[in-house]
Amino acid sequence: MARAIGIDLGTTNSLVAYVDDRNRPQVVVVDGKKALLPSAVHYRMDGGIEVGGAAKRGAAEKPVDTILSVKRFMGRGPGDIQPEDRGIYHFDETGSLVKLAVNHGKRSVTPVEVSAEILRVLKRRAAEHLSGPVGGCVLTVPAYFDDAQRQATKDAGRLAGLDVFRLVNEPTAAALAYGLDKRSQGTFAIYDLGGGTFDVSILKLTDGVFEVLSTGGDTHLGGDDFDRVVAERLLAENDLSSSPMLLRGAIAAAQKVREALTYQEMIEIDVDLPGGRILRAKLSRDDLEALIRPVVERTTETCLGALRDAGLAQNGGKKVDGVVLVGGATRTPLVRRHVKSIFGQEPLTDLDPDTVVALGAAVQADALDKGGRDDVLLLDVIPLSLGVEMMGGVVEKIILRNSTIPASATQQFTTYADGQTGMVVHALQGERELARDCRSLARFTLKGIPPMPAGLARVEITYSVDADGILAVSAKELTTGIEQKIQVKATYGLSEDEVERMLVESIEHAGEDVAERFLVEWRIEGERIIQSLESAFQVDGELLSPDERAHIEKRIKGLREAMTTDDYLAIKAWIESTDGASKAFAERRMNKHIARAMAGHRVDEFAGQVRPPDDQ
Repeated sequence: MARAIGIDLGTTNSLVAYVDDRNRPQVVVVDGKKALLPSAVHYRMDGGIEVGGAAKRGAAEKPVDTILSVKRFMGRGPGDIQPEDRGIYHFDETGSLVKLAVNHGKRSVTPVEVSAEILRVLKRRAAEHLSGPVGGCVLTVPAYFDDAQRQATKDAGRLAGLDVFRLVNEPTAAALAYGLDKRSQGTFAIYDLGGGTFDVSILKLTDGVFEVLSTGGDTHLGGDDFDRVVAERLLAENDLSSSPMLLRGAIAAAQKVREALTYQEMIEIDVDLPGGRILRAKLSRDDLEALIRPVVERTTETCLGALRDAGLAQNGGKKVDGVVLVGGATRTPLVRRHVKSIFGQEPLTDLDPDTVVALGAAVQADALDKGGRDDVLLLDVIPLSLGVEMMGGVVEKIILRNSTIPASATQQFTTYADGQTGMVVHALQGERELARDCRSLARFTLKGIPPMPAGLARVEITYSVDADGILAVSAKELTTGIEQKIQVKATYGLSEDEVERMLVESIEHAGEDVAERFLVEWRIEGERIIQSLESAFQVDGELLSPDERAHIEKRIKGLREAMTTDDYLAIKAWIESTDGASKAFAERRMNKHIARAMAGHRVDEFAGQVRPPDDQ
């Protein structure tokens, strides 16, 4: 039987979850340990595509061809590209949507296509883990994603072959997982600071009903911004340029530094950068906090605004019963202290901020699937107001932000000029008063209005927002009954024909694509193992007897020969054989280097410096 899944399509990492036979949400792990899939996609010159850890590891050497944080580009056009992104990626700006040029411009890919590659891997992980087909899916999106970004996310799911039940806001999914796990009641703030986006939502939880009272956020704010400011500091201290290749490597180093300083007061490491350069990083937690404090403080006003919108601004927000943290960046001690200062209480930290969104998505997917739980009701809201452009470029709001969805509203309008027989309906999203400051969603013309004096015709415009937060618009002239309807397709999304074409191509080439992906992945893994062993021979070759070394080298030779073929199963088998042959060597090397590191030290000197895996 097909099982529904929930997917957290994240900026930095993504993961998939499901509800097990005991009615408990579980994340899908790989090899018994890895749940997070790095949201990285590398486009090889030979046409192959790598997704996840393999792609991320090669990002420093191939920054233009390796797309990271693609979520920032979803539903966006060329005018939305940030200067820092132009410093890393190349863009094909011939159309109305963002296209990333890879492989020396020989290929252009949209953010929807890149995201679909990530979703395909997650779908395959779920199918392998569940030993059966994947059913419907709930995808999560930042609460502040606008209509264009939501539509782009849904298109990515369809392109990956997923049956998308619904889009759910990430903070709502987190509250869903938290509320059901703890059977909590009350009003909660969900502070979601991920790799590339920030959201805050105020939710009321009552007897299985999750009502979003208000929401706010920034789709260009997250842990990536922490890493960028740290990387720029490290490059400057090392007198290195911020070229795309060096910057990408420095950002990866900055992420490691930031994560280490979550548990340590000081870190000093040397990082190999492309071109043989060395990046020396010595940073204290105080140094880190000084660098990232301006970024963290950018979340303050958004939180206060959400409290005001929910009617909880008095007393510093202390009427909130709890604050739930979501997103890996919330592990940073400065962030947690800042959250406490805003809401007046310690944030709740007993749930893993990296997995809670996927768990909530799985719960909602199960609720929407046949036989799922029926004790859950989500009352989500529209993050940004929806309106129509009036004469002079002003905006008339039709559905206000923080309206509960699904939602529908109707207003009547009239003609501006005598004898006017048509009216352009320009749908917009945003809080500004002028059309030029809001995001354009769609434009169409209602024709056939009877010629009358200005002000006499009556045109009824209806906006309807479905459970995914996606808009449909209709305009009807009441005298004649002439009506025009449109399902809003994002200005910067893919057309229906493009999505259908890609779906057909993905089906036609499914077998080839899967085989090619496995072949690429196992060849990369084989090369990694060979390089690692050959390097180990040079450093610690004395730990091997001649017979042992000959035995391992024989396996390496067999692996090399297998890698010249197109048989990925043979490559996998030789990798496993080589791993088995070198296991004892690896253990000796580890013992040797631990002994060297501890020489001259007492065991109690290391107390408190090492934490168990569950605390990482």
